[in-house]
Amino acid sequence: MSPPERLAERLGGLVATAQAEQRIPSVSAAAFRDGEVLWQEALGSADVGRGEEATPGHAYRIGSITKTFTAVCILQLRDAGVLDLDDPLRAHVPEVPPGPTVRDALSHLSGLQREPPGDIWETLEPPTREGLLAGLEDAERVLRPGESWHYSNLAFGLLGEIVARRNEGEYEDALRARVLAPLGLARTGFDPPPPRATGYYVDPYSDRVTVEADPRAEGPIAAMGWLWSTVDDLARWADFLATGRDGVLAAATLDEMARARTMVDQAKWSLGWGHGLELYRRGERVFVGHGGAMPGFLAAVCVHRPERTGAVVLCNTGAGARPEALALDLAEAVLEELPRAPALWRPDGGAPEEVAPLLGHWWSEGSELVLSWSGGRLRLELVDGPPGRSVSWLEPEGDDRWRIVEGRELGELLRVARDGGGAPEKLYVATYPLTRAPVAFARDASG
Repeated sequence: MSPPERLAERLGGLVATAQAEQRIPSVSAAAFRDGEVLWQEALGSADVGRGEEATPGHAYRIGSITKTFTAVCILQLRDAGVLDLDDPLRAHVPEVPPGPTVRDALSHLSGLQREPPGDIWETLEPPTREGLLAGLEDAERVLRPGESWHYSNLAFGLLGEIVARRNEGEYEDALRARVLAPLGLARTGFDPPPPRATGYYVDPYSDRVTVEADPRAEGPIAAMGWLWSTVDDLARWADFLATGRDGVLAAATLDEMARARTMVDQAKWSLGWGHGLELYRRGERVFVGHGGAMPGFLAAVCVHRPERTGAVVLCNTGAGARPEALALDLAEAVLEELPRAPALWRPDGGAPEEVAPLLGHWWSEGSELVLSWSGGRLRLELVDGPPGRSVSWLEPEGDDRWRIVEGRELGELLRVARDGGGAPEKLYVATYPLTRAPVAFARDASG
């Protein structure tokens, strides 16, 4: 798939401007749609000393984007019935102090301190599996579970320990078997084959660069941020986050992961968190993905799930670059330059015989709702309701019972009440009565 020339120029200009103005030794970037890389480009030096130019095939450290892989492993275990998200962490790792749940850890609501005990970011010597668990005795609970968003690498190390224990092996082996191999992410791993970019520290007062250390980690601590990857692999990964894959994780579970559980910036809601996924709000669009940082590297991936469109940015500098903003800019450029044509409408056989009498206008104390059959599904819309929050989609749940499975009033029940002749007389949605004519709460439809 090749983008139109105008879009390619816009994308290339965004990357070139970022590389120059943010003084990034190299940037590797890609934009994708519908499971295909639409555009990719690499600029600058993958290795300054060797004079090696960057290519889209170079692997870069992706830092905390690793957490999205860990989260998928946890949700796989949940869907398999091995754990529940509301289980206390200590139900699976007894060394953990009481309080936080698996769900809390996924959404950075555990209250656990940010980093594993010790001086990991000074010594660049991450703790072993044994050291991580032994250090829990000294770990602070800086907040009560659920009190506020507080980013915790420690919490994700513990999630990695759960993945390892429930797979009776090592975290790395579980990740490879559960995710990387099934999705064909051959260039994603903890020690990928070359070519690999070299990580740098860029001097803030000159154009000198210094090679950063290359810390290695083994065991569950790697679950918090030690993967390498390429733009092609991360584009495939982000598309999976939008669509799911049979045998890996269902789309419905990814829908759950992408729902906001907490907001980082309560005042303006531009950044939030689901279950292991970062949520970026730009205007009316919400993208999911994650940023990543490691010594000498910064990275970002994002995807707009409804449009199955997103971007990846990888940089070999540990400071000064803004890959998350650039990835969002690239994704928005694709959405703006390539608007989708409306799907062609085609007639079908209409609603099933038992559903047809339910369709049409209903009222709830002056509020008008319309029940319709569209694309083989039952749809309930609140007329003139708030944009993006006025439509419910329902699935049958027994005779005259429908469950809202998507949209407004998610999870609530629609129940049909019939008159003596069997005709639908009222609907009840979340126990609110709906009648064919507008009436007050205190009067019934015939009043």
